[in-house]
Amino acid sequence: MDRYQRQTMLPEIGPQGQQKLAQARVLVVGAGGLGATLLPQLAGAGVGFLRVCDDDRVEVHNLHRQTLFTMQDVGQPKAVAARRALNALNPECEVEAVDIRLSGSSLDHALRDMDIVVDAADNFAITWLLSDACFSRNLPLISASVLGRQGYVGGFCAGAPSYRALFPQLPASAANCSTAGVMGPAVATLGALQAQMTLSVLLDLKPSPLGCMVNCDFVNWRFGQFRFDGAPEPTEAIIPFLDAQMLTAEDCIVELRSLEEAPESVAAQVHRILPAELVAWQPPESGRIVLVCASGIRAGRAAQQLKDRGYRDLALVAADYIPAE
Repeated sequence: MDRYQRQTMLPEIGPQGQQKLAQARVLVVGAGGLGATLLPQLAGAGVGFLRVCDDDRVEVHNLHRQTLFTMQDVGQPKAVAARRALNALNPECEVEAVDIRLSGSSLDHALRDMDIVVDAADNFAITWLLSDACFSRNLPLISASVLGRQGYVGGFCAGAPSYRALFPQLPASAANCSTAGVMGPAVATLGALQAQMTLSVLLDLKPSPLGCMVNCDFVNWRFGQFRFDGAPEPTEAIIPFLDAQMLTAEDCIVELRSLEEAPESVAAQVHRILPAELVAWQPPESGRIVLVCASGIRAGRAAQQLKDRGYRDLALVAADYIPAE
């Protein structure tokens, strides 16, 4: 117990709390910038089992913020490199590396036997997917997002409102760290806050971080917090995110990208309809309509148009979302 002596000194933790952490099972989606900070914090604190899900590989431009990795890891799968680093940090922590992109068809396996989910993918399509799954399973979800020098972290589900309750609308753009840039310390701060929230949930510390949102603004040096315990859940039926493996032959698949943008779509037979042309399109009278774009934003907006026209059996595919930052 010498390893954990400084935290077990705290009366709210003690040996009983340390035992809770040793028995905890945590899914972390994303081993990029957020994950590179929160993962060693969870392993260092003595969390017994970590399932790390990420299909990306370490690149040189990751290293300024993803400090879990070194030059020797470049080209290696992030999940595998993370497991190696965490095993060296704390061999008492069992780490399962899942070198796949989390999607609807892989979600059940990823969530199996988990106590809490940490969303470090920083991708709204994945966040909504995780929130829907966690809300229905009564699993706590800790999610963060960061761009440039600003970000937020919050606790959702498991008695608290879902992510959709707080963010019912699609983001204005698909900007991310790869397209708009980010500073390493901002990412690390949000990742550390995710780790603290996760440990607080596992230890059942009060007040709970579930239902709490923390904003960090390193541009204007402003930090804020608010609770959203009473946020109402959306009353309309949820439009789910799918992947290619979840499509069926009966689906009407609408590819919203041009041939120049996406010469190949998610299926062999699709309807190519640009968003501006959607208003004149007459969908089939029955069957599921699946709307496809790169990030999910165009698909979501198109789905809203069709909902306004009375169509309800809708689904979205984010065909080319950026891997976790």
